[in-house]
Amino acid sequence: MTPTVYEWLRQSPLTGIFLTLLAYRVALSISRRYHGHPLANTVLVGAGLLITSLLALGLSFDEYFRGASFIQFLLGPVTVALAIPLYNNLARLKRSAFAILCSIVVGSVAGVASAVLIATAFDMPPQIVLSLAPRSATTPIAIGVAEAIGGIPTLAAAFVIVTGIIGAVLARPLLTLLRMNDEVVLGVATGIAAHGIGTARVFQVSETAGAFAGLAMGLTGFVTAVVAPLLVHFLLS
Repeated sequence: MTPTVYEWLRQSPLTGIFLTLLAYRVALSISRRYHGHPLANTVLVGAGLLITSLLALGLSFDEYFRGASFIQFLLGPVTVALAIPLYNNLARLKRSAFAILCSIVVGSVAGVASAVLIATAFDMPPQIVLSLAPRSATTPIAIGVAEAIGGIPTLAAAFVIVTGIIGAVLARPLLTLLRMNDEVVLGVATGIAAHGIGTARVFQVSETAGAFAGLAMGLTGFVTAVVAPLLVHFLLS
């Protein structure tokens, strides 16, 4: 690769867009080839391919994100669009509203408490503990919460991504093992534990599960933003 072409690749926003779409397309093909096996998760495989590509090309995250930010911008409209399948399941939502709300509150509290208590038990530095606390919320909320309680925002974002990937890989097999095959249960549990990454995964399973995962993801973010600072102060005081 000549220096001129290499510099163009480093500076062009098209590089980030192309690498992201290519990694996703290859990951999607692999997932379909293995019939949606948990270890062939699209986000897990796609992230691995993308990281490998950036390392091979010697591109920094800032150079990559110059183009990838356009794709991130689409997350807003996509999140709003989750209301459409939820509206199509409005009758089921009304029947299960109280149970779903209780599940989200309990799951959000358990997510924050378990992260803080386990990290403290392993004697992790305080800033890491505080960065772990909002790991089950979506990235923008987790970053804001971590910054407010004294954590490291970039580290919190990394924990969110890892949590989402683990949740997306394990949620469906775990519920199958527990013989819980209801789509609403799958959606709510995944949305609480694995936010947007898990929501994208269960949308591949069914639209109903994806709709309830989107609802749980949004409400979990809200509950976490309210509860996390209070719960962290209580647990660490």
